[in-house]
Amino acid sequence: MPNPLKEKLSAGALVALMSAHNPLSARLAEEAGFDGIWASGFELSAAYGVPDASLLSLSQHLDMTRAICEQVSVPVVADIDTGYGNAINVLHVVGAYARAGAAAVVIEDKIFPKDTSLLAGGRQELVRIEEFQGKLAAAKAAGAAHDLVVVARTEALIADLGQGEALRRGAAYAEAGADLLLVHSKRKTPDEIVAFTKAWTRAIPLVLVPTAYPQLTEAMIRDLGKIAIVIYANHAVRAAVGAMRAVFAQIRRDGGIHNVDKQIPSVEDIFDLQRVGAMKAAEKKYLR
Repeated sequence: MPNPLKEKLSAGALVALMSAHNPLSARLAEEAGFDGIWASGFELSAAYGVPDASLLSLSQHLDMTRAICEQVSVPVVADIDTGYGNAINVLHVVGAYARAGAAAVVIEDKIFPKDTSLLAGGRQELVRIEEFQGKLAAAKAAGAAHDLVVVARTEALIADLGQGEALRRGAAYAEAGADLLLVHSKRKTPDEIVAFTKAWTRAIPLVLVPTAYPQLTEAMIRDLGKIAIVIYANHAVRAAVGAMRAVFAQIRRDGGIHNVDKQIPSVEDIFDLQRVGAMKAAEKKYLR
């Protein structure tokens, strides 16, 4: 079966992924017209109420990714952080995500356990280039039977190691077989990423996550060239937190749900998202 993400990438248009932390948020992203889903480790950690610091187990993230894959028709890209260990762990982990239905995995070059990239004062230590090349080679081997896309993520700019180190690592990861390179930055403007993109000469395309520099629009990204995917990496959980805070506060202020009930989606809207209609049609057909 062809990899749906590869089909989108081969079309040449910029692929936009929206984050999700469960099948409902993934279905809403698909409904909005995004090209695919980012099965976000940060979002799932937040949903569990714990820091994004390699605290969730493989099974917790894998089970949710599988559930997302089962409920949407667009490709799902799994955020597997550092791969849960060394290259042998990566062999096991990537094979499991491929069998679960992920179209791609993104693996980063930080040590395990990791701190989330945009955390002020976080631990941003990177593994040796050769070690990460071995992890990428293992990921490619583990996903080969499923035509899995392997995205290497370098945190060299996050770790303040500079453009030279980021380019050196990116080139090494391309040589190791990565299909794309995700380059991340914590700067509040896109200047650092723009400079990296202009200096990037390898054949594999780039992936951007403009969380810290939201002024970089898709039109600007297209103008840069060399960039195949943009990931909106945490906007589902941030939107959910904002909406729930507002609704919960209004209910307490009003002393009931009599005002807020008109402002939120109806129960019938949730039924539609749950595809209750399809279930009831199946009942008519099969229940005897």
